[in-house]
Amino acid sequence: MPLPLRTRLFAWLLPRLPGGTVAGAHPEAIARMQERTIPDTPVTRAVMGRPLARVRIDEVEVQGVEQALTTRRYHPDPGRDDLPLLVYLHGGGWVLRDLEVADWLLTRVARATPAVVLSVDYRVAPEPPFPAAVDDAVTAIRWLSAHGQQVGGDPRRMAVMGESAGANLATVAALTLRNERVLAAQILLYPPVDLTGDIRSLPDDPDPPILTREGQRTFRALYLGAADPTDWRASPLLAPDHRGLPPTLLVVGDHDPLAPDVRRYAEVLERSGVPVRLRTYRDAVHGFLCFPGVVHHATQAAVDIVTELRHHLHPGGNTP
Repeated sequence: MPLPLRTRLFAWLLPRLPGGTVAGAHPEAIARMQERTIPDTPVTRAVMGRPLARVRIDEVEVQGVEQALTTRRYHPDPGRDDLPLLVYLHGGGWVLRDLEVADWLLTRVARATPAVVLSVDYRVAPEPPFPAAVDDAVTAIRWLSAHGQQVGGDPRRMAVMGESAGANLATVAALTLRNERVLAAQILLYPPVDLTGDIRSLPDDPDPPILTREGQRTFRALYLGAADPTDWRASPLLAPDHRGLPPTLLVVGDHDPLAPDVRRYAEVLERSGVPVRLRTYRDAVHGFLCFPGVVHHATQAAVDIVTELRHHLHPGGNTP
């Protein structure tokens, strides 16, 4: 079924904007993309949504591998320090760091759950390459599990959520930390879970929108460098054992070339005894939760994410 017109127009326009795609970009251009910030304009708000004003957004530091990591904190009630924590790992193909893109989603998740959300500014490739981002994700979550009260939350109730490349990191972090029992849930938004196979396409679209074949190839090469893609820290689908992972919500669009792998991961988790829910949204492309003004199902997906988080972070329905 063809995509709605506005989604097709957006997918056509995005790579034609300055810095709209890494595909074919030279190193200097990628470096500029890494330093950019998304301007706050009527157009960007129409596409990416408007953050809730009632949620405070500021920056706090957490421990990293080599140095402190900055996190973008979303606090729905700064007078409280007893709300659960949600660690968020942003998308961007392990290369870009557009933290502001998630403001629409994370302010709503913070307010409606409610929870203190911390979006980690992990190191991005190509300098340093894999597994630096993995190490930062694991270290940040482990530090927050011990020191979460320092950032205004309750580390005894903590979940992780990642979007695209960040969902890959969230998956690997959950696998790494499962024996420490620090995570109550993982929310994985269209995660790339297998970097070993062919570049993904769709049956009726050999060059899918948003996440094109050339874009996939470029992100993968910049992230992995000379690393082995069969390493389960790069391809968590290939981990030898998935038992003991926290309850999982998987989110993907039906026009996302990663959808088949996401379904495979759901099946692996189910066979491993992990409570898992897979939600596939119609007329949704890769990254659709960053574009609520383009893909209207982003709003419903946000509601579904909050419902899942409330269930696991406020057990017994004891939400304030």
